[in-house]
Amino acid sequence: MSRILLLVLAGALFLTQPALAQTASKPVPPAVAANYLKKPNTVLLDVRTPAEFAAGHLKGARNIDFRAAGFSFEIAKLDKDKTYLLYCASGNRSGQTTVLMEETGFKKVINIGAFEDLKAGGIKAE
Repeated sequence: MSRILLLVLAGALFLTQPALAQTASKPVPPAVAANYLKKPNTVLLDVRTPAEFAAGHLKGARNIDFRAAGFSFEIAKLDKDKTYLLYCASGNRSGQTTVLMEETGFKKVINIGAFEDLKAGGIKAE
């Protein structure tokens, strides 16, 4: 039963992705993002491609590729009660993912914007 629910949710996520391009959430400033990173039960998600992630990412980030075929399934597996901080290269993919996650029941999702801006704002990268 839980597999069926997961598949239905993942399908719904996949079908809504194109519509999200026009409603992406705006990122918070790097200083605000840094404060969120200090809070417990916070997960840092990098939604760039694996190649982008391998070239450099924020310390402690988990990579889930926005453009991957299994993206919706990976998002559906996450704990909806945790706080998620999302970033990408420009803030667009993370903004779209923020809206997607909120629409599917995630309680606390924050678009923290662009990787380079976050690094320039003093957030540690590796």
